[in-house]
Order: sequence, then structure tokens, then C-alpha cells
Amino acid sequence: MADKPVYITLEGKKKLEEELEYLTTVRRREVAEAIRSAKEEGDLSENSAYDEAKLQQGFLEGQIQKIEAQLRNAVLIQETNRNGDRVHIGSTVTVFEDGFGEETYTIVGSAEADPLNGKISNESPIGQALLGSKLDQEVTVSTPDGTVVYKIVKIE
Repeated sequence: MADKPVYITLEGKKKLEEELEYLTTVRRREVAEAIRSAKEEGDLSENSAYDEAKLQQGFLEGQIQKIEAQLRNAVLIQETNRNGDRVHIGSTVTVFEDGFGEETYTIVGSAEADPLNGKISNESPIGQALLGSKLDQEVTVSTPDGTVVYKIVKIE
């Protein structure tokens, strides 16, 4: 079964590559040193430092595998060649909601989602609802808090 594509900007890809480099060089070395140091303490059956270091190692390797998979399946969001008449991954969309005013979202892949900074995933309820929509179109979004209706007022 093929992994699903991970939509990402060039900047996001560079950040993932930097994080992977840090984890595979610096963090792996730190965790290996913690394991070695704990082993030197003797009896491993009752050695909490060893157990903790092994847990860290498992978590670290999981992070590394996740980032490697994201990079392997990365599909770059093209900054150029944008058509501003429909919302797509990479679009910055300003929407209006009655009673709440305007909000601006940039549609990104899940690897770069940061809702507190206006970057929403293409897989989120709002992201899915906005994709393919046109300027001045009303879009209904089902969220955990209920149904929301947005009017698209700007697409960049």
C-alpha cells in the first residue's frame, strides 16, 4: 500500500530536513551516551536511568521514521503557477463568518499545519471544505463545535 502524499512548502521541507539531521546526529548520540552511561551503573533489571534512556531511544527512532516517511512522500507546493480563482493547497484564503468577522488561513499540508498561526491542514474540516471553492462562494463546514458558514472574500 502506497503512503499518501505529504504536501509541503519548500520552507517546510527544509525545516524537516534540518530536524532530521539534528535527530540523527546530535540526539542519537546523546541518547546512545545516556544508554552507555546507564549500563555502566550495573544491574539493568532495576536501573531506571537505563529504562528511561531506552524509552527515549524508542521515541527518537519513531520521530526519525515519521520524518523520513514525510520527506519520502513529500509533494512540493508550488509557489508560482498559482491560479487565484479557486482555493488549492498553498492558497491564502480570507473568509468572513457572520458575527465573527474575517479570518485568514493558509492551506498547507498536515506536516506544516499550525492553526494558531493561521496555517491549516488540507485534511482539516475547514481545509477540506475550502479546497476547490471560488471567490464569493459560501462554504459550509462541519466542525466539532457545530456547523459554520464562511464566505470566501479573498484568495491569494
